[in-house]
Amino acid sequence: MTTFNDTSSVLALLHSRKSASVKTMGEPGPTPEQISEILRCAVRVPDHGKLNPWRFILFEGEARARFGDIMKARWRELHPEHGESALGFVSGMLLRAPVVVAVVSTAAEHPKIPVWEQELSAGAICQTLLLAATALGVGCQWNTDWMCYDSKTKAAMGLAAHEKVAGLIYLGTPTAPLEERPRPDPQGLVTRWGAA
Repeated sequence: MTTFNDTSSVLALLHSRKSASVKTMGEPGPTPEQISEILRCAVRVPDHGKLNPWRFILFEGEARARFGDIMKARWRELHPEHGESALGFVSGMLLRAPVVVAVVSTAAEHPKIPVWEQELSAGAICQTLLLAATALGVGCQWNTDWMCYDSKTKAAMGLAAHEKVAGLIYLGTPTAPLEERPRPDPQGLVTRWGAA
C-alpha cells in the first residue's frame, strides 16, 4: 500500500507528496495560524532580483459564495445556452474547499529580470504552498480554471491588467482516500549533453 504525504523527513515528503482532490475536499479548513505559516513558507521561493513578483488573494467563508455569484453571472454572459445545472456548478466552484488561495503573478517588464523568471517564481510559490500545507496535514490541490483567464473575472478579483493567476490553491480536509497516479521514470527524461 502506498503511503502518501509522509512527513517524517523532507525527502520522505517530496517522495510521497500527493494532492487531495478538490472534488472530495471538505471541512475543516486550515486555521488562521496555519494559513499564516503556509504563506510564510511560500515567500521563501527563489526570486531573482528580490522583486516579490506575486501576491495572494484569500477566498474564505461567505466571500467564496459572493465571488461564486460573480462567476455565475459572467458564465451566463459567456454561455447563455447553459442551464441552471451548469450555472450552479460554476457558482459553487470556490465552495469546494474551506479556503482558496489565488496566487497572483505580478510579473512586469524589468531592465534586468526577465518576465519569464518572475512567472516561474509564482509557480514556485504554488508548489511551496502545497508542500507547506501538506507538511501541516492540510489537504491541498493546485488548480486553474476559466476564471483565471477571463479578463472580466480577473478584474472582479482585483487583478491589474498585467497580472495573471498562477494558480488557485484549494485548502481543506480530504474526505476520500488519496489515489496514486502514474509517475514518469525520471531517467527516461534525462539526456546528458555531450554523451556519446
